Amino acid sequence: MKQLIECVPNISEGQNPDIIKQVTNVIETVDGVKLLDVDPGKATNRTVITFVGEPQPVIDAAYLVIQKAAEVIDMSKHKGEHPRFGATDVCPLVPIANISMDETVEWAHKLAERVGNDLNIPVYCYENAAREEKRRNLANNRSGEYEGLAKKLVDPDWRPDFGPAEFNDRVKGSGATAISARDFLVAYNINLNTTSTRRANAIAFDIREAGRIKTENGKVGGKKVLDENGEPVRVPGKLKAVKGIGWFIEEYGIAQISYNLTNISITSVHEAFDETVKAATERGIRVTGSELVGLIPKQAMLDAADYFLSKQGRSLGIHESEKIKIAVKSLGLDDLKPFDPNKSVIEYVMANKDEKRLIDMDLVAFADETASESPAPGGGSISAYVGALGVSLGGMVANLSAHKRGWDDRWEEYSQWAVKAQNIKDKMLYFVDEDTNSFNKVMDAFRLPKGSDAEKAARKDAINKATKYAIDTPLAVMKTAYESMDIMNEMSKIGLEASISDAGVGAMCALTAIRGAGLNVKINCSGFEDKEFVEDRLNQASEIIAKARVLEAEIVERAESKL
Repeated sequence: MKQLIECVPNISEGQNPDIIKQVTNVIETVDGVKLLDVDPGKATNRTVITFVGEPQPVIDAAYLVIQKAAEVIDMSKHKGEHPRFGATDVCPLVPIANISMDETVEWAHKLAERVGNDLNIPVYCYENAAREEKRRNLANNRSGEYEGLAKKLVDPDWRPDFGPAEFNDRVKGSGATAISARDFLVAYNINLNTTSTRRANAIAFDIREAGRIKTENGKVGGKKVLDENGEPVRVPGKLKAVKGIGWFIEEYGIAQISYNLTNISITSVHEAFDETVKAATERGIRVTGSELVGLIPKQAMLDAADYFLSKQGRSLGIHESEKIKIAVKSLGLDDLKPFDPNKSVIEYVMANKDEKRLIDMDLVAFADETASESPAPGGGSISAYVGALGVSLGGMVANLSAHKRGWDDRWEEYSQWAVKAQNIKDKMLYFVDEDTNSFNKVMDAFRLPKGSDAEKAARKDAINKATKYAIDTPLAVMKTAYESMDIMNEMSKIGLEASISDAGVGAMCALTAIRGAGLNVKINCSGFEDKEFVEDRLNQASEIIAKARVLEAEIVERAESKL
């Protein structure tokens, strides 16, 4: 599965569209990166750019942005309302999918080192990428701004993490850049059935981390309570990592609470929504829905669906598209205007619509493609698909059991099995295309040139790697299909008895997938020179088949005995 990170460079130019365009153009020269948004601000003289992709292409694009900005922006002439100290002032990296924060930090450091060494621009690493605690806060790194940079660079306590520690001619023009790895920020508005900004603000103060200033009578406008230093005492709000304020939206004729959720791993979208509903209800106000500003990671939507399904006592083991619908309806994201996940969920925006996948075909087209004279999809892809159907039956029994009248106290138990089935089904569907891809990689390796000794060596190495992958892919199908049999086995014992035959058919499908993938392991092993590798994989395949035969027989016998 692809790793995705978002990059949000802020450049110190928001007034000249030609300069902005020169910077953003370089992003679109990098394959595998998608430019999502360009948001210039005239008063701040600053533009926020957003693009997404796999780590290496994103780092390449970020490097080009910083390079181009340093060429076309002269910081010695820059004026604007926003704090800044560089042509590319900040360049945060944000983990989006299948990548940890620690991994994102490593990429941030790689980018910072490259910018410092190759572009000779001072770089300060902040937030999660900071190398010492005092540098975590961006404001500390940027204190003094561009005007104080000459003095800052020679201060031993504030030498840059990478790049020159001097205010030379290059740095005079480029300034410095702050690079970080940070959590995803969601801009999120909640709609109220009131026109009162004051009441919307009161709810925002209940929720946001900063809370409200404490007064002696506890009322707005009352005398402020001061601490020993003469500073106002604050009553904290309910949720961490949340900023919020109330406002009136003339376009819709309603008041909203505008939130910035600065770390959705601390406070999720659904938690902010639900707590706002509670606070609004206490004040006699109703939440009518909500609105996303910009993009959101898919997992945040799936987490919201799981949250609301759990509150209903419903199984979480349902398809992703259904979960997205539940999240949209539960959060009221379609309250003010239609909500299109393909335009608002990052992974869907990033999806390559031109990529032709077997699993995107309808059943007839898939069968026709299999029957054609093309060698792929072959037995390996079909085995994976049969395995996907088998575990889907197991998941169906679990979902039906979770929904059975009188079994409400056991819904979580069945839900866990249904979730496991969905996860395995997704793996199996991935293998449908990946088995074909592995075959194509072998063919591509054999087509490599073999004129010189170096070319022959490179070709042989590519063939060996591709062949091993072509063996390990159906072996992975076998392992995953065998894992799926646990679900059918358990459902044959405790599942809805009216669906016991479905558990049996699921087990039969799993065994077929295992035996079919096993044949592909064998044929891909034939003639391969690495005998030790071949022996190990064939032994693994034989063991899985033997265990699967026994387990399938038990499940089918149990099903037949209950019919």
